[in-house]
Amino acid sequence: MSEELDFILEETKEKMGKAIAHLERELSKIRAGKANPQMLDSVKVEYYGTMAPLSQVSNINTPDPRSLVVQPWEKNMLGPIEKAIQAANLGFNPQNDGEIIRIVVPPLTEERRKELVKKVKAEAENTKVSIRNIRRDAIDDGKKLGKEGVPEDLVKKFENDIQDLTNEFSGKVDKLVEHKENDIMTI
Repeated sequence: MSEELDFILEETKEKMGKAIAHLERELSKIRAGKANPQMLDSVKVEYYGTMAPLSQVSNINTPDPRSLVVQPWEKNMLGPIEKAIQAANLGFNPQNDGEIIRIVVPPLTEERRKELVKKVKAEAENTKVSIRNIRRDAIDDGKKLGKEGVPEDLVKKFENDIQDLTNEFSGKVDKLVEHKENDIMTI
């Protein structure tokens, strides 16, 4: 019977891992003063009648910490890419030189940094809520198995293991947030 509890434990660990991976993706989209190709992940450009991510129609590089260079694979895509970047409303002013599109990433103001930190903390809180919901579901599943005949001491140990997992993953969230906050606040 304890195989079922082990299965739920592994499944819970996997779900919490996915919650952390989601948080990492969301945090990578929040810009911290330095240029990063992921800043343009949300930009979609029309490519032969379909909307395609910018990364699928061009190379995106960071020649220095303050700028991005977008080099389309086809020259005729320069105009649409430039318009798509402006339409994405990311606060960038792309400059088209006929070969590439250069984007100078403006430095963040103190006020903007504080807004970004609030956004990071909100994302972290959402992730912690997800982790707690995953914990609750797992514990409920464990209690159901307890009613179906799994020994009570195994169910108690399982609940403690789930709580340990929850604490471990909440700690990971805190570390990610601390790192991102330092990133944002460092000028």
